[in-house]
Amino acid sequence: MAVAEQFTASGRVLDLREYGHGNVNDTFLVTVAGAAQPHFILQRLNLHVFRRPELVMGNLGIVSEHVGRRLAPAPLRAGRRFEVPRVLLTREGRDHVIDPGGAFWRAISFIEAAETFDTIKDAGHAREVGYALGRFHTLLSDLPPGRLADTLPGFHVTPGYLAHYDEVLAEHGVSRSPEADYGLRLVAERRAWAPVLEEARAQGKLRLRPMHGDPKVNNVMLDTATGQAVGLVDLDTVKPGLVHYDIGDCLRSGGNPLGEEIEAWETVRFEPELGRAILQGYLSQAQDFLAETDYAYLYDAIRLLAFELGLRFFTDYLAGNVYFKAKHPEHNLVRALVQFKLTESIESQAGAIGAIIRDLR
Repeated sequence: MAVAEQFTASGRVLDLREYGHGNVNDTFLVTVAGAAQPHFILQRLNLHVFRRPELVMGNLGIVSEHVGRRLAPAPLRAGRRFEVPRVLLTREGRDHVIDPGGAFWRAISFIEAAETFDTIKDAGHAREVGYALGRFHTLLSDLPPGRLADTLPGFHVTPGYLAHYDEVLAEHGVSRSPEADYGLRLVAERRAWAPVLEEARAQGKLRLRPMHGDPKVNNVMLDTATGQAVGLVDLDTVKPGLVHYDIGDCLRSGGNPLGEEIEAWETVRFEPELGRAILQGYLSQAQDFLAETDYAYLYDAIRLLAFELGLRFFTDYLAGNVYFKAKHPEHNLVRALVQFKLTESIESQAGAIGAIIRDLR
């Protein structure tokens, strides 16, 4: 409560409770009496992940200010709204608080009358998820990526994750099991292909743009009355990067109707028609700034991001669950298996996914 009160200009804190299901930061919903905005989000940043939190806060400020300027003269059509969380300041004008234990706390605005879901409900939901990402990319399309700090060097650079995996495997080994053996084989079979997007960037076929970094389904807020997307949250990973990382991550997440936390990982399947709906929503907003070469790498992006997340979960399992929060020792192994199975499902439907991309160009 004491930390939350430092972000209230007036009124008093009535309630503070855990909010959401984030894998990295600790997030709380704060209710305030006597304030114009009755709620805000309070977060304790994971400093093992975000080693320079001041850069995260700088990016948040730049993005929220830029989006605010873009939205002001161009209101959306009637019934639509779109918001980006704003950084809230303490009574002394600071954008964060360091508590006596050294923890880094920040507050951001809360998007009212909106909700998130962990999995896609239907094609309409899928289109709204795609719309949100396309709208976000479009609003930032004229922001020079060099204005944003690289808050997570190496984030979404798959060859770097492979190198770390090799180090962890050499240091810790792996307890042999059918599941672990499956993971080891799957990674080994895809090593040579993993640099596909980074090689395209090095060759000038893809270019750096501002990216969200984590546009999975439960980071898209939907209006509770209309079901329309009203914003993207969890902006800590906004940085210069390839929009393909975002598109691939969004499709990886949204095209798996069973979600990331299912124990029965063998049943996971990518649904191409959900992918079609996501891309329809995305391209309704973002089509104008995608180049021909961008389309050429969309399938690779979908396949790669599922593999990459599986690799990250698998590596964390081998290292002893040091990055992602885990409810039990095998949790990150199961998460990895879900993504690896999703990777295989995407690969088995490459023709259908490619046809959808061609149809929507």
